Amino acid sequence: MTDTWIILGATSGMARAFIRDMAEEGHGLILCGRKQEVMEEIATDCRARGAGFVDLMPIDMRDPDSFAPIVEKASGLSGMINVAVFTGTMPPQDQIDANPALIDGTIADSFTGPARFLTTIAPYMEQRGGGSIVGITSVAGDRGRLGNYVYGAAKGGFATYLSGLRNKLGRAGVHVMTVKPGPVDTPMTWDLGKQPFMTTPEAVSADIRRGLKRRRNVIYTAKIWALIMLVIRMIPEPIFKKMSF
Repeated sequence: MTDTWIILGATSGMARAFIRDMAEEGHGLILCGRKQEVMEEIATDCRARGAGFVDLMPIDMRDPDSFAPIVEKASGLSGMINVAVFTGTMPPQDQIDANPALIDGTIADSFTGPARFLTTIAPYMEQRGGGSIVGITSVAGDRGRLGNYVYGAAKGGFATYLSGLRNKLGRAGVHVMTVKPGPVDTPMTWDLGKQPFMTTPEAVSADIRRGLKRRRNVIYTAKIWALIMLVIRMIPEPIFKKMSF
């Protein structure tokens, strides 16, 4: 009996590393995203790596009507259902300031869309009494900062949602893990240049797998960000308001 991983945002850099690892472990994969040609390339690679099966399904986090076929597909499969959410968009804050309409898409991609999908599929996971949910948030969600506070608000909201979902689904044996990456070397961050303590998608995937094995509730990747964000959260607001990062 093959466990199935539903991957939302399957074409993102972090997702692709995690997908490769799950394929090599023989899991079934339902890859969900908007870039069909890219997903087909990923699927070919997964089959070569030994995935139990690979299905491709379109999804748009701004269109809840795209969720139902994926949930219906998963509900008809045997074995445990697992979900990993890698979706999110991060327009530069100055672009958002110039065009506040960008806020809606940022929130939908990074918070409300994923939350709605997980709320829809959660009852099926409860019925099976197991499975895992991995939600990718961000260190940006730990405190609102000058350079990306809309993105941070979206990821912070998603992290709070995952905390509540963990409380609810944990009673049915479903493991919900919140992942808080710092900067990761993916196309999303290339415009930012080299960032302090930047990690790789492969390292993030390794941390996720380790966290799943140990049934962690919240992990930071790279681990040093747990300490960095602890310090940032402790800075008094009058001082923090004067800081420029």
